[in-house]
Amino acid sequence: MPASFSARSWLFAPADSERKMQKAADGPADAVIFDLEDSVAPASKPAARERTRAFLDAATDHDRLWVRINPLNSGMALDDLAQVMPGRPGGIMLPKSEGRADLERLSHYLSALEAANGIEQGATKIIALVTETAAAMFTTGEYRGHYPGSDRLVAMSWGAEDLSSALGSSQRTLPDGSYTPVYELARNLCLLGAVAAEVAPIETIMADFRDLDGLKHRAEMLRRSGFRGMLAIHPAQVEIINAAFTPGEEELARAREVVALFAANPEAGAIGHEGAMLDRPHLLQAQALLALAR
Repeated sequence: MPASFSARSWLFAPADSERKMQKAADGPADAVIFDLEDSVAPASKPAARERTRAFLDAATDHDRLWVRINPLNSGMALDDLAQVMPGRPGGIMLPKSEGRADLERLSHYLSALEAANGIEQGATKIIALVTETAAAMFTTGEYRGHYPGSDRLVAMSWGAEDLSSALGSSQRTLPDGSYTPVYELARNLCLLGAVAAEVAPIETIMADFRDLDGLKHRAEMLRRSGFRGMLAIHPAQVEIINAAFTPGEEELARAREVVALFAANPEAGAIGHEGAMLDRPHLLQAQALLALAR
């Protein structure tokens, strides 16, 4: 993932509502995603494209303004891109991605549209939604390596709602609120695929936007699991997500201490400290935490 890019909170705003778009852009979300896909009815998509383009044209903080287009096989993706790319969005969210070929195809479109609109080649980044179809579950490991479009990919996320529809599933969660096994598998495959591709793993939405205590617990747990941010569907979720994915001072102090210990003992493979043995994985974990804080 490019060192210059980092986002803890990714807030969706339906592109058929200028009021919601403005509210999202005015808030503290690290990334705002103007949604042309699920939240916009088919008849409203042309107007939503125009509204998104107008918003982008008037914006000054393009890097944090992203657009979720319709799936590549929907027949609408190119219309989405042709309308919004002259507005120079910071990135594109690719829904229902089924592997490297889809990323390469989107990158090809972006390269042509960047050239046509005087945009620096490769400037438009991509976050891919990688578990929304049954086939996509088998390709989350394909995004690693160098290939056309790989430099654009900065994050991967997953989705339970579209996967549920694809599976014909009527239950996604257990009584305690945790996901049933197939959705936990989707989450884990996203995490593993993103880490393998060296991009940020981003947790999916929490649909109940009123359960802020549950959101806090979930976001903190997932950061400890390795996720680096979370999708949001309501502005009230953003500050909780930002806080959960920002390391606390005690964690940072501990990480600095571990890094300093190994810096003072560069030849050591393991160091005894406060009754425990620290080895190289502890050093790597501490360095990763400090990088996240930066």
